[in-house]
Amino acid sequence: MPRIVVLDYGSGNLRSAERALRRVGADVTVTSDFKAALDADGLVVPGVGAFAACMAGLKAVDGPRIIGRRLAGGRPVLGICVGMQVMFDEGVEWGERTEGCGQWPGTVEQLKADVLPHMGWNTVRAPVGSTLFAGLDADTRFYFVHSFAVRHWELPDSEHPGNSPIRPPVVTWAHHGEDFVAAVENGALAATQFHPEKSGDAGAQVLRNWLQDIVGA
Repeated sequence: MPRIVVLDYGSGNLRSAERALRRVGADVTVTSDFKAALDADGLVVPGVGAFAACMAGLKAVDGPRIIGRRLAGGRPVLGICVGMQVMFDEGVEWGERTEGCGQWPGTVEQLKADVLPHMGWNTVRAPVGSTLFAGLDADTRFYFVHSFAVRHWELPDSEHPGNSPIRPPVVTWAHHGEDFVAAVENGALAATQFHPEKSGDAGAQVLRNWLQDIVGA
């Protein structure tokens, strides 16, 4: 049973993430304790609300340093919704530019869509080789609620690997008005724009796949 910490930095969906992870077999603790977050088999960084507010909460518990140290040691981290967004260089919301954790290049910005927020069920386009979406059909739907997203991926991905000998990130896309990044799997760091903890059996499978990847690492 992998030991998972859900990082408590004032985000609003901590308990739903905790319950969802317990249902798929994790030993879960919700805490902001620095050592516990470093020592866990996996760290989950949830997030709802504004990018700037989430970054302020993360900094208050030394979250960027926790994330950076875990990833430097190859220890798994999973970001959810705004917890995914803060892994990028910056977020721009209502004219306010906020520095993110900088694990991936890119900007979180408002989607160009007729209806915002993007709220409800949507499909994703996961490439071959995805671990998170293993065993799930292409028409599987996940629950989204957001107005901002990463609209442009700035690194070579698994479909456009270039000449690098390093395994490129696996990038999953979705569409609402335009294409946006729905999930990323990049070594020890994985993240989803949708909420697996609110996505029923499909979300449970995503979390189960992440946990099995930790156990098998």
